[in-house]
Order: sequence, then C-alpha cells, then structure tokens
Amino acid sequence: MERSKGYALMFLLGAFLAGGALGFSADRVIGEGHRREMRGPRAYRQKMAEELKLTPQQQASVDSLIEQKHRQIVALYKPVRPQLDSIAVVARVVSDSTHAQIKRLLNRDQQAKLDKMRAGARRELAERRGGDTAGRPPGPPPF
Repeated sequence: MERSKGYALMFLLGAFLAGGALGFSADRVIGEGHRREMRGPRAYRQKMAEELKLTPQQQASVDSLIEQKHRQIVALYKPVRPQLDSIAVVARVVSDSTHAQIKRLLNRDQQAKLDKMRAGARRELAERRGGDTAGRPPGPPPF
C-alpha cells in the first residue's frame, strides 16, 4: 500500500513538473505580442463573456461554476500540498545552484544579462500566477 502511494506521488510530481515545463516553454514560443495580454482565470472569464456575448445572468452563472471548479481542484491538491511545497523548495535550490554554475562560465556583461533574464522570467511567472492562485501548487522556478 505504501509503495503504491509513493508511485502515485511520483506520477503526480512528474505530471506537475512536465506541465510546468511545457507551460513555460509554450510561453516562450508564443511571441512577445501575446505576453502583454491579460492572463489568468479572470482574463479567461472576461474573454469568454465578451466572445460569447454572455448576458449578466449567464456571466454570473459561469463565474459561479468556475469558482466551484476552483474550490474542488484546491480540495484535490490539499492532501499532497505539503509534498509539493517541499519539492518546490528543493527545486528552487537546484535552480539557484544551476544559475550560479552558469554565471561562472560567463563574463560580467553576460552575467548581468543573465540576471536580468532570470528576473524577467520570474516576474512573468509571478504575473501568470497573479490572482486566483490560492491552493494552486507552485510550479518549477524559472531557469
């Protein structure tokens, strides 16, 4: 029984990390013009309301359903949240270590540019996670 829990946790971890990596990569491929658009669940709701021309009553019902879905997903993650948080801390340490190793290979100008790139990637990640992130597990750190 304990072994199957370990396999399930490893599967969830793998799926989580793969999803984060794919999302991070897809964001890089999409183009600078798209990055300036609003993001997140609220932006999606707004876009849905505009494109579907929802009435205020429809929009209220859709918002209610999306909030309900969000609460259900938060509840699903609750049992594994401590493990995901621990993994996120270790992932940050690995990321910081790799960043330091890469910096040692670069000249001062390259190091400064790398630091700016990393800071920008972290800002973008924070913006993507802005709003409706309560209960959502942390994703992999940039770089």
